[in-house]
Amino acid sequence: MSADSAPAEGPHQGPAANPLGHGPILLLTNARLTDGRLVDVRIGGDRIQAVGAAGSLGPLPALPGRPTVTTGARIDLAGYLLLPAPAEPHGHYDTAFAAALPGPPTEDPADLVRRVTEAALTSLGYGATAQRTHVRIGDAHGLVRLEAVLMARQALRGLAELQAVAMPRLLTGRAGADGRAQLREALKLGATAAGGCPDLDPDPVGYAQILLAAAREADCPVDLHTAGRDTAQLARIAGVLAPLRPRVTVGPCSALPPGGVSVLATAGVRVVCLPQNGGCTGLEGPPTGLRPSLARELTDARVPLAVGSGSVRDLANPVGRADPLEAAYLLAATGTLSPEAAYDAISGQARLTLGLPAVRVDAGFPAELLAIRGDSLTGALAGGHSRLVVHSGRVVSRTSAVREFADTIALALPRQNSPG
Repeated sequence: MSADSAPAEGPHQGPAANPLGHGPILLLTNARLTDGRLVDVRIGGDRIQAVGAAGSLGPLPALPGRPTVTTGARIDLAGYLLLPAPAEPHGHYDTAFAAALPGPPTEDPADLVRRVTEAALTSLGYGATAQRTHVRIGDAHGLVRLEAVLMARQALRGLAELQAVAMPRLLTGRAGADGRAQLREALKLGATAAGGCPDLDPDPVGYAQILLAAAREADCPVDLHTAGRDTAQLARIAGVLAPLRPRVTVGPCSALPPGGVSVLATAGVRVVCLPQNGGCTGLEGPPTGLRPSLARELTDARVPLAVGSGSVRDLANPVGRADPLEAAYLLAATGTLSPEAAYDAISGQARLTLGLPAVRVDAGFPAELLAIRGDSLTGALAGGHSRLVVHSGRVVSRTSAVREFADTIALALPRQNSPG
């Protein structure tokens, strides 16, 4: 028998502690950092209070007048790597699981809320404590999908941070009148950012101009879809949105030709790529795959690059997964980025794309953490399944994987007890 967690039920906690409902103090012990150090980490509220050598931070304080009851939980992370939590910078939760439905997805609000919530929790279970989903508005959709996402966001408060990008299909001319009205209403209702796909509008530059005005009025960022095939048009759109820099993101740029990276570098925008298949439902076309060298070209040109999942079993990618580490693995396995750069693309750069503060495993930083079974970052990317997720200083998800083998054949090999 080989377990991917030790013990089988996952990270070891004190006998009286419940890691999914602990008190104000959380002590993580014997965790390994990416530089190889073994440390204890003490968390108070939503911040990391202290980081010290393993065994140095001591016991949890007791509750006043109750010396046998501590004010929080102690969790032993021996065998786990402790990392800044990933973030999901580009999801489409309003279409999540559509490929698994017996028929076309409905606009039933209850069904939409259920699928959005399930997608967000799936991503959270993999470690993404902050997530951004693009949501179609206008046309036949009205604001039904956005309202479902906002309801799910409220239900998920305290578990994960969920952002919504309002995506009208058309904005210019008489045909775009409904989209313009719906965009303004969506931003008033609580959408985090203005977005959409200018490539689908008869006047892509005019589309960007309307987005700029709406974003300025609402004081929000812009997050656009584009394949990036027409670099001249991309340059004009980026020029229109220049007043909003650095709060402008474009992606997935799956059709950006060689040499097109210079346009993005000059524009000063952030880019989100989707390594699983390069595309998503926002482009309204079959995915073309991600050009293998694109991520490296972007990082070499110092274009801020985050990577996301894009799809959770929707029609653009019926096998789409919500695991941020899958995206990092794909970039590292192909040699496109180093494991460290690949993880930064799903963590540090993804959080910056969402406008969130940086996270380090160090005192004073936000307690947004992922503990994953593994002895190193490469080991974690190769197959760390057991995970413990901390959001706002609280353990919000725990996954424990156990692998068993039948004892019908005696092999002259030691039992496999290594992480994985």
